[in-house]
Amino acid sequence: MTENLPTIAIIGGTGNLGQGLAYQLAKRGYPLVIGSREEAKAESCAQGLTQRAGRTIVGTDNAAAAAAGDIVILTVPWAHHRGTLESIRDAVQGKILVDTTVPLVPPKVTRVQLPVGGMAAEQSQALLGPGVRVVSAFHNVAAAHLQADEAHHDSDVLVCGNDREARQQVVGLAEAIGMRAWHAGPIENSAVAETLTSALIFMNRFYKIRGAGIRITGEPGEAA
Repeated sequence: MTENLPTIAIIGGTGNLGQGLAYQLAKRGYPLVIGSREEAKAESCAQGLTQRAGRTIVGTDNAAAAAAGDIVILTVPWAHHRGTLESIRDAVQGKILVDTTVPLVPPKVTRVQLPVGGMAAEQSQALLGPGVRVVSAFHNVAAAHLQADEAHHDSDVLVCGNDREARQQVVGLAEAIGMRAWHAGPIENSAVAETLTSALIFMNRFYKIRGAGIRITGEPGEAA
């Protein structure tokens, strides 16, 4: 029943990944709010996505979007990561924040560049504090696939975070849009997915792949 679904706020939702996630989740009945530093830009983007998805999507500024969401997904470039978190810190207390950020430093985006202070998701948890359950996910999913009408969900999703129930909710979001998602351990393990993105970008360019992803082999038994 769609009326029981949580409201999803996508911060930085006018970017490629944000729009892709918003489109796919809206098609599955999730209430969506898109945030941007520029409210007018968010409103314009939301109108276009509303027409495509056939469901009303709201656009507003980042702080208002974060306040409206039950689950907040952060989809901003690394350069805006800390500033955006600071602007929504009060609004996300008591909530799940899904961090999709990859610490890419242009122009060398095909090279892993480990940030001082830990990976993006670790920094999010430290900055937001224990009142926010930070989960990292969706780093290795091509935005172009998510934006397609018939998305090709052949990339698995690694989900990391210190709270198992919060991880499970994010696993559920990924599965709702047709992906296979995996509990991948505590927030420190986000380093695996965050750094892997640079290798995937390199492979996209080297092999002329349109959106390389990852697949986990093996058939799971009963979860621990």
